[in-house]
Amino acid sequence: MSEHTNTTPTDSDEPGVTVRTHTELADALPYLLGFQPDESLVLVALHGSRGRFGGRVTVGIPTDPADWAVVADAVTDALVTGSTRRHGLPEGIVAFLCREPGPGENGTTVMEYLRPLAQHVRLAAGARDVPVVDALCLSDHRCWSYCCPDPACCPPEGNAQKPPGTSAVAAAAAYAGMTVRGSLRAMQRRLLPPDDGGDPKWTTALDTACANLLPRLVDEREAAEVAEQTLTTTADLITRLHRLPQVRDPKAADACDDRAIGIAEAATVIVGLQDRETRDRAAEWMEGPLAPPALRLWRALARRCTGAYDEYAAAPLALAGWVAWSSGDRTEARVALALALRADPDYLFALLLHHACDEGLAAESIRRVLRRAGKDRGREAAAGGAGVAGTADVPGRAGGGESEGTSSSRRRRIPLPSALRTAGQRGGKAGVPRPSGSGGPGVRAVKPSGAGAGAGAGAGAGAGAGAGAGRPPLPVRPRGGWPGAGSGGPRAPHGAGLGRGPSGQLPLRSSRHGRRRQGGRVPKGRG
Repeated sequence: MSEHTNTTPTDSDEPGVTVRTHTELADALPYLLGFQPDESLVLVALHGSRGRFGGRVTVGIPTDPADWAVVADAVTDALVTGSTRRHGLPEGIVAFLCREPGPGENGTTVMEYLRPLAQHVRLAAGARDVPVVDALCLSDHRCWSYCCPDPACCPPEGNAQKPPGTSAVAAAAAYAGMTVRGSLRAMQRRLLPPDDGGDPKWTTALDTACANLLPRLVDEREAAEVAEQTLTTTADLITRLHRLPQVRDPKAADACDDRAIGIAEAATVIVGLQDRETRDRAAEWMEGPLAPPALRLWRALARRCTGAYDEYAAAPLALAGWVAWSSGDRTEARVALALALRADPDYLFALLLHHACDEGLAAESIRRVLRRAGKDRGREAAAGGAGVAGTADVPGRAGGGESEGTSSSRRRRIPLPSALRTAGQRGGKAGVPRPSGSGGPGVRAVKPSGAGAGAGAGAGAGAGAGAGAGRPPLPVRPRGGWPGAGSGGPRAPHGAGLGRGPSGQLPLRSSRHGRRRQGGRVPKGRG
């Protein structure tokens, strides 16, 4: 077989790892993806005369073989289209079909079972003028090639793979700085509820939180207080997780985090995050010492979205994907965002983040937007806008604001648990419309905090926790308060003040920057 080099076109400065045999190609797969795929079809694009590895697509193998042709065509089209747009038409494709034997099966049985799927991929690629250079089946620690007819090279019993981490490819990849995070299933397990549904008290607490918070979330005045309550509780939880001792084993670390998070407070945050403005403000915990405990919190909250509340996991999963990406871990980011879209295929925040991550965009560009949004809220508070949230978000505000007739177009939707929806409603469409309230057309009224709206005086570890804080409170601060703290207490974090979440500027939103019409906005569903 021809040589292939594991260097993506977008990362040309990386050292290359050259593979020459089918076994080496199979050994290289975990390093291409960053994890060991389970029950997956993986397609990798090849570019240039030496077959430089480029874009790659991973999808689960459908359990019904009748779906294989459709899936193979869709996945092949996604790979060819994306690769062509970024780096030109691929010179070829390598396909990996990964599946472990079930009861009564062996590797050879699995290989023969998946042969039609490999053929569907070859036909789909050929229809797009891109040849499948090789198609490998990986099962039971052995590999088979569907494209090599030479039994001396590819015997019927397959070629044995070396134990993980012992091959020449593993050594070269380690030298090049490539790492494997474990299996895909293990990564997903950290983000999904237990197979048995977890503690029954989790569902009971979510029922109670929905009964208490959903009526308040659809009221403009009450919604602001719910948002601050959600962010305050989130800040407390991030602080708590930050102070826990480090645990190396992922399973033990997740169990420790679950024990540290109360059932009622977790349910409060999960329901509160269904408001997209609150979710966007929570996304500001994305860097520095706050990122690791925030990521652990989002994982833990996603694990508690069980039963009728499975779609509620879209918000914490999308936040987990964003924090992972912002921290430089694109592998976990893609896994978390894919699970968010599985929970709610219409969740636009996860859709756009997933697309941006796959396109190789820099997370720093989004971080700058979030930082700027916090500063804008601080300036609004300093200018005395304590009674109105998010005016920068409203077109025409400088000229007198929106007309009375456009108030209904400012309504937003809070999702209901799937068990409460009528038959035929989709998760991304159903919900409770938020009325504009009595504080003016489409304007949320916010009660000032006791310390003085927007002043930030007296803010401590949960700075901005009162109703007057627009920026998520910074949960961890140095001993002795913030630099420049006066006699009235430690200074509030930079940008603390009233205002809407960072979505006023963030391009990863549908509700504020989507379709517009003269004199108002079209109503939006979930963001």
